[in-house]
Amino acid sequence: MRELSFDFEENVKTLDKILNVEENFDIIKREMEINSQSIVMYYVDGFVTSAIMQKLMMHLTTVKDFGNGKEGSVSRFIKTGVPSVEVDGVYDFDTIVTMVLSGCSAILAQGFGNGAVIVDARSYPARVTEEPGNDKVMRGARDGFVETLIFNTAMIRRRIRDPRLTVKYLSVGERSKTDVSVVFLKGKADQKYVNQLVEKIEQIKTDALPMGHQSLIECLIQKRWYNPFPRVRCTERPDCACASILEGSIIVICDTSPEALILPTSIFDFLQETDDYYFPPFTGTYLRLVRQLVFWSAVVLIPVWYFFVTTPEVVPEWLAFVIPDDQGSVPILIQLLLVELVIDGLKLASLNTPSVMSNSFGVIGGLLLGDFAVQVGWLSADVIFYMAIVSMASFTQSNYELGYALKFLRMLTLIAIAIIGGWGLLLGGVVGITLIATTKTINGKRSYLYPLIPFNFKALTRLVFRRKKP
Repeated sequence: MRELSFDFEENVKTLDKILNVEENFDIIKREMEINSQSIVMYYVDGFVTSAIMQKLMMHLTTVKDFGNGKEGSVSRFIKTGVPSVEVDGVYDFDTIVTMVLSGCSAILAQGFGNGAVIVDARSYPARVTEEPGNDKVMRGARDGFVETLIFNTAMIRRRIRDPRLTVKYLSVGERSKTDVSVVFLKGKADQKYVNQLVEKIEQIKTDALPMGHQSLIECLIQKRWYNPFPRVRCTERPDCACASILEGSIIVICDTSPEALILPTSIFDFLQETDDYYFPPFTGTYLRLVRQLVFWSAVVLIPVWYFFVTTPEVVPEWLAFVIPDDQGSVPILIQLLLVELVIDGLKLASLNTPSVMSNSFGVIGGLLLGDFAVQVGWLSADVIFYMAIVSMASFTQSNYELGYALKFLRMLTLIAIAIIGGWGLLLGGVVGITLIATTKTINGKRSYLYPLIPFNFKALTRLVFRRKKP
C-alpha cells in the first residue's frame, strides 16, 4: 500500500498516471485555484450527481483555510470545510483509486499535506424497483431488487427497523472490487455461521465477479459437475428476503445483481412461494399442498408411464387406457427425449423473441409443432399430452436450476428403463435420492434435506402447512 507524500505535485502526477487521466475520457480531473491554493478533484463522469458537485464546488470557492500542509489538516478541513453527508479522509493511493472508480470524488489540495478528502456524491444508474418478472404475486408488494446495492439494502431497512439488523460490507475481486453485503439479524442468526460465511467471502481469490451473484456462488461452492441440484436459493423480492432474515437466515447481496442469496438452504425451501403468505393460512396451505403435489407427481409421471408402455403386462386392467394405441413411427424413448429438447428449444427461442411477440410465439410454436408431429407420425398424441403436463408442472416453482436438475434425472431414468427395464426405474430413484442426500450446503454442515434429516417436526410442519404469524 503506497501512501501519499507531503508533495502535492507528486501526488497529482501519481494519480494521473494510475487513473490514466489522459486516455480515459470519463475520468474527470478538475483543477481549481482558490485563495492561492491549488486544488484538484477526480471523479468518474456518470457516477456523480451534477447538482451536488456544483454546490460543493461553489462552497469550496468560499473556503479560506485549506490547511497548512501538516498532520491533521485533512481532519480539520472535514470538520469545518465540507458540507456533505458522507465524507472521509484517506492517506494512500489504493483507497483513493478504489473510491474514485466506485463513484466517489477525491479532493487534493496543497494544504492537505499527505492526505486527501473523499466525498460520496455518487448516483449509480438504476432501473425502477418494479416487480420481478419471474417471482410475481397475486397480492402483496410490487417492488423488487435492482442492480444497485445501496437501493437493495435500503428496501430491507425500510421493512426491518431494528437496530440489530446488521449490514456488513465486503469487497470481492482483485480487479472489479465488487461490493458485497452480508445482511443478518443479530440474536436471531447463527453468529458462528455468520463469521464463517464472512471469512469465506473475504478469502475468495478471483479477478472479478462478472456475473454478479452467480459468480459469487461459484466462488463459494466447489460444485461437483455431476450434481445439478442448486445449493443456494435466490430471490428478487425484498419482502421474501426480510421474511427469511426474521426467521434467522442470512442474506448476501452483490452489487450489479438484482438477486439476493438466502443462506443456508435446503431442497424444501425451493418449494415455498411468497404468494403463500399473502393469503390466509388455510388458502396458503392449500396452494402449497397443490404446488408440492403437482411438482413431485410430475417428477415420476413420465418414467412410470414409460415403464408401463414398455411392460404392458404389469399394467392393471383399470389403467389399461394409459397404453397408447398408436405409438408413432419413432420409438417412445426417442419421442420423449426429443420433446424434452424441443421444449428447451422453444424456451430459448422465446427468450430471444421480442417481448411483444414472445407469448404468442410460445403458444403458436408449441401447438403447430405438436400438431404437425402427430400428423406425420413422428410423435404419439399421448407423448404430447404427458409432456405438456410435465412442462406445466415445472412452472409451479420458480427455481430454474431445480427444474433442470429434475429434468436431467428424469431423462437418465428413462434411458435406464430402456436398458434394464423395471430396475432402471429403481435405479433412477436411488440416484436421485443419493444426489440430494449428498448435496452439501454452503456451510457444509446443515443437511440439504433439513428438516427431514436431521428430523425437526416443527420446522417440517411449517414447510407443509402455512401457519399464522404470531
